[in-house]
Amino acid sequence: MTQGHYQAAIAAFDKANGEDPNQEMHEGKAYPKELLYSLRMGEMQERFAPDASEAVKLAVRAQHIRRWMIPRNEFPMDRQGYLQWRTRLYKFHAQTAGDLMREAGYGEEMVERVMTAVSKKGLKVNPETQLMEDVGDLVFLEHYMMGFASKHPEYSEEKWIPIINKTWQKMSPRAQEFALAGKIKLPEALVPLILKAVQG
Repeated sequence: MTQGHYQAAIAAFDKANGEDPNQEMHEGKAYPKELLYSLRMGEMQERFAPDASEAVKLAVRAQHIRRWMIPRNEFPMDRQGYLQWRTRLYKFHAQTAGDLMREAGYGEEMVERVMTAVSKKGLKVNPETQLMEDVGDLVFLEHYMMGFASKHPEYSEEKWIPIINKTWQKMSPRAQEFALAGKIKLPEALVPLILKAVQG
């Protein structure tokens, strides 16, 4: 690992995410929302894949970089608008991460690897993209699924099962095993529904 470049890039990612005006509480302390997300991504990567490549370590910390700058409400509030928003975000996150990595001294080969993963290119076929996806899905299950559920109390079981399945299908078998083996803290209230969804 090019330690100096790596530390400079991570510091730049944290600085960028630290500018998020949205705050989230964690253990009694307020954090910029995307900084907290980035830290959770890094922590999960160390638990799930401590031997991950340098590119993956960088990608997981940059997955949502400066996400607040492209709000969902700038796109139509329908399925097509959602997909347009997500596509735009993937490009924005990848470009932002690449620019900060170049400033930190990285060459184009490493920049391209990280940008490929952050932009979700090659899911299921690019191991680095898949590993970043696995980490993101595990973080969602452990930290964000319950919050998502609380925002949608109107969702029935029939609505929830496809949502859970969609996340599950994006994960590698190794990540699925990791989740079911008790290696992450699943939201207790949703465990029966999760198990029903994934065991079919």
